[in-house]
Amino acid sequence: MIVEAFLRWAETAKTGDRAKAANALGRAYLQSSMPTEERAAAEMAMTYLLDDPSPRVRLSLAEALAHSDAAPRNVILSLAEDQPEIAGQVIISSPLFSDVDLVDLAARGTSVTRILIASRGSVSRSVSAALAEVGGEEDVLCLLENDGAAISRASLKRIAERLGDCCDVRRLLLEREDLPSDARHLLMQRVSEALSGFNLVQAAIGSQRLRHITREAGETATVTIAGAVRHEDIPELVEHLRLSGRLTPAFLMHALCSGKVDFFAATIVSLSGCDERRVRSILGNGRMHAVRALYESAGLPRDISAVFVEATLLWRNASRADAGSVLENVSSRLLQIFRRKDSVSPAATELMDMVEKLHIAEQRQSARSFASLASLAAA
Repeated sequence: MIVEAFLRWAETAKTGDRAKAANALGRAYLQSSMPTEERAAAEMAMTYLLDDPSPRVRLSLAEALAHSDAAPRNVILSLAEDQPEIAGQVIISSPLFSDVDLVDLAARGTSVTRILIASRGSVSRSVSAALAEVGGEEDVLCLLENDGAAISRASLKRIAERLGDCCDVRRLLLEREDLPSDARHLLMQRVSEALSGFNLVQAAIGSQRLRHITREAGETATVTIAGAVRHEDIPELVEHLRLSGRLTPAFLMHALCSGKVDFFAATIVSLSGCDERRVRSILGNGRMHAVRALYESAGLPRDISAVFVEATLLWRNASRADAGSVLENVSSRLLQIFRRKDSVSPAATELMDMVEKLHIAEQRQSARSFASLASLAAA
């Protein structure tokens, strides 16, 4: 009888009155002790209000029910499919949504729906994964800016793959300490590609020189990433670089001369297929012929494997003497050794040119550091 009376009243009542009644009905359902029959009748009345022609009525109902875990689940799910202002009330706040509900909403809904989901006080990894897979730039930006969102490393990598061209997404990803190293490298490539695509930059320094600078800067940045990556993440980064064709002799020499030994060893493990313990043993203590055989099993040509062997022996001595100046010690001594040789292959000569550039860059950095310290002392 209560429902029938309510329905008769709702047919002629004004919109404002219906909105007040919807809000009062929702609050009474949550806060009052109702007999079972009245409770069922109230739920039926709220279900009826879902079809009210006025958004004000449905919004009032959503405002009353949004924050409670005692609200009727069918009403909450229906309100989540309503227009954005109404849906937003329940999607952001309601504790009744399961991860399955939210994933389904993200897949079926609009960008506004996904932004609302990404803005919830707590977002699970599975829901974040769904948003990372289907979300657009705005949806993902909301997710990355939400401190209450749990985002797996796999989801971060997927976001980098899908939306790495967006500068705001890149910035938020690069600020995260849990960003996988291969995703960090991918974003670095996107930045490099964006810079090289600017017509103004091409006109200023020329396309050929721009490609050269971009390649060198990319290698330097990659070596820096390799030096900062967590030990357990190194194989993943190595595999990423191998598949993208980045493990060139020049890059490997850069890593070796820079003292990124863990990373360098992992690349040799990947390229040679040898056991990691054996590779580390040969690099650390193996004789010259064993080291050379290892490098050639990794695919390094014979005419440059000798350069790598010499660099390895120099690195051993330099690391034992002064770990802080490995790059300068290895690169400068390597240059001295090969400059004295009468016949050096073109490939080895090209490799030594790269080593010389490393040496010059290290000297310039040392000069900058010295000047900075001198300025501080003078002040």
